[in-house]
Amino acid sequence: MRKIMGSVRPLAYLATAPIAGVVGFVWSLAATVVVTLLAVTQLGGPAFLGAAWVTRALAAVERRRAGWVLGAPVAAPYVPVTGAWRSRVAGVAAQPATWRDLAWLVVLFPLGLACGVAGLVVAIVDLGSIVAPLWAWAVPNPHAPWPMKPLMTTVPGRFGLTVVGLALLPVAAWLVRTLATGLARLAAALLAPGEHRRLVERAARLAETRRRVVDAQAAELRRIERDLHDGAQARIVAAGMTLALAARKLRTDGDAAPDVALARRQLDDALAELRRLVRGIHPPILTDRGLHAALAALAGDTPFPVTLHGAPDHRYPAAVESAAYFVVAEGLTNAAKHASASTGAVDIRRTGDTVHVTVTDDGRGGADPNGPGIDGLRRRVEALDGTLTLSSPPGGPTVLHAELPCAS
Repeated sequence: MRKIMGSVRPLAYLATAPIAGVVGFVWSLAATVVVTLLAVTQLGGPAFLGAAWVTRALAAVERRRAGWVLGAPVAAPYVPVTGAWRSRVAGVAAQPATWRDLAWLVVLFPLGLACGVAGLVVAIVDLGSIVAPLWAWAVPNPHAPWPMKPLMTTVPGRFGLTVVGLALLPVAAWLVRTLATGLARLAAALLAPGEHRRLVERAARLAETRRRVVDAQAAELRRIERDLHDGAQARIVAAGMTLALAARKLRTDGDAAPDVALARRQLDDALAELRRLVRGIHPPILTDRGLHAALAALAGDTPFPVTLHGAPDHRYPAAVESAAYFVVAEGLTNAAKHASASTGAVDIRRTGDTVHVTVTDDGRGGADPNGPGIDGLRRRVEALDGTLTLSSPPGGPTVLHAELPCAS
């Protein structure tokens, strides 16, 4: 019964297809003639833009009609154009979607007429058979051939038509759905976003990602410069001044041992600062032992138990390993500092050409997906054409998930 009721929208789609086909064909023919005649005049450009606007409006109606059958709306494929009217004419004409809309309005005329008539005939004949006792008595035909004569002219025969109609109702519903689905899918194939729209959107995403990566790189360089200036450089300068003081004491037979010891501690602190800085740029353990070992070291340094899942022997491109490492490091650091987590889990797996990195903790949640730390990670991941998502409802758990392309 649900399938039968589900045929109402496909039947409505088929019933309106002949009308839409006639309207689309007449408009396509009229628009083509008018635009062609005006193409040699100054009105050619505005006429083309006006015709394209009406064509897109009709195509939008067709997308909505196809959505009745497909269960989801068909997205518009157009790329915005701006500027003077001449540049808009060139931009609209250069889009394949403009001509696919026109092609569908032309093709819809024969296809919509054929499918619509076929669907309506199937539905009307079957429904007419079901309600035969209500109308068959009014059109007696004693000369009808067998078996129509006993079915149409006798009471048992009319109720027999009802039984046959009910038995064939699922078949009729299937035929209507099949015709409507085929026509709607063809409409979606022509009217949905094509390769041109996907390439334009991808180029826009890459331009935005490039801008964010350049900004992130500049910020990272400023951070490194600041850390060197305020950290290691200051410690080394202090050590040099301490050694100079010790040398002066040695020339005057003073006790320089405390100054030498202090200088040594200052140099040790500067070395530790440089090591922390290097680890913030690219941890050496990634190069020496691989991603799994580096993540195991991170898990071991976390103040709560962390389970690590993944293949220890798998190696990935250096950029992918670096991005995965910092995703896990940020996730575990946030869980320890802000979420009061008691347990965590890290999962690294590869599916096809994509590396999936998931960091989960049982903390209190509520993390900001647009915070500076997560935004920095997102830029690092997007630089590799990857994606980063954060799910952190109040009360937890928090799930940080990154998908990194890995073609090698």
